[in-house]
Amino acid sequence: METRAIHVKNLRALTNVELDEKAKELKKELFNLRFQFVSGRIENPAKIKQARREIARLKTILREKQKGVSGQAAGGGV
Repeated sequence: METRAIHVKNLRALTNVELDEKAKELKKELFNLRFQFVSGRIENPAKIKQARREIARLKTILREKQKGVSGQAAGGGV
């Protein structure tokens, strides 16, 4: 859990362009993983889920930056 928090901090430090590029890379990776899954050559099917969540995390951070919302305030909603 602690490694993800560090990872999110690193992602928040990236610019919008860098986040877009990283998302494109992850989408290509997800495509390749899905292709491997269909052909039966994938070693770890859980990587598909990890890639999807990573893309969602990137999109969330990118949207927060576009809206001007800080990362700490975006988490709470009560």
